[in-house]
Amino acid sequence: MVWFAHHFVPLLMKQLYRKKPGMTMNDCRLPQNLNKNRYRDVCPYDATRVHLNSSPTGDYINANYVNVNFIAFIFQPTVVPYPSLASFQMEIPSSGIVNRYIACQGPLAHTSADHWLMVWEQLCTHIVMLTTTIERGRAKCHQYWPRLHESHEYGRLLVTCIRDHETPNCSYREFSVKDRTSKEERRVTQMQYTAWPDHGVPDDPQHFIAFVDEVRRARAGSVDPIVVHCSAGIGRTGVLILMETAACLVEANEPVYPLDIVRVMRDQRAMAIQTAGQYTFVCESILRAYNDGIIKPLAEYQKR
Repeated sequence: MVWFAHHFVPLLMKQLYRKKPGMTMNDCRLPQNLNKNRYRDVCPYDATRVHLNSSPTGDYINANYVNVNFIAFIFQPTVVPYPSLASFQMEIPSSGIVNRYIACQGPLAHTSADHWLMVWEQLCTHIVMLTTTIERGRAKCHQYWPRLHESHEYGRLLVTCIRDHETPNCSYREFSVKDRTSKEERRVTQMQYTAWPDHGVPDDPQHFIAFVDEVRRARAGSVDPIVVHCSAGIGRTGVLILMETAACLVEANEPVYPLDIVRVMRDQRAMAIQTAGQYTFVCESILRAYNDGIIKPLAEYQKR
């Protein structure tokens, strides 16, 4: 298995395009939007990017929404024009499972207000963060949230941290988000995975498998999209989406083709899953979770 991973996975990954041919990325390069990108080479497709409805700085944010229908488990991506609600939608026929994602970069200090506005406008109740603010001495994500029992204004939104619980591998925060104009108030939960190493992938997938399982349980029954971000919004973000998608397929007693899922993801968010190491990590994590009985076909699908 190790020999196969080291020799063949890089070859398999090279067969995939990093950016879908024919998909333009012009909006991210407009002069007024350049400073809204954390990395110059990580841009959202024009056709699938999330649009902000009421930001004073324009409608641009470095984030993608996608509609992917798994028809008979032959991957047939369909781009849904703005203003679709879903960022990445994974639908499994006859299972009733629909997962929706917004894949985005880690906010910068001056894009934090737009980040919260996106959460508000897209009706998101969960944010999954897969990076720390600083790694190897470099800024990876601005702390776009207030500390416990503190409030901060992000544009017209007032965000208050009402819960902050840390474990050795994760941090869990709950926020009250209030529109100061309409007075409407909502609750948003942030789940941050803090155990990803500064370089490479975790040596042991156990903690990440447990985290993905917690994410799945937290959003069980919800049809609203969840925001998923790391620093660039492509590597670790893609890892989580691939892992959860594969888990849903296993539970529905359907075959899992990870490379096809990566292709579908890259059709909507360029460069999703950055490295062969990340791809191998997900495949090994899926196998580990299956062998350990963490994910298995649900009873209602086992006779199919």
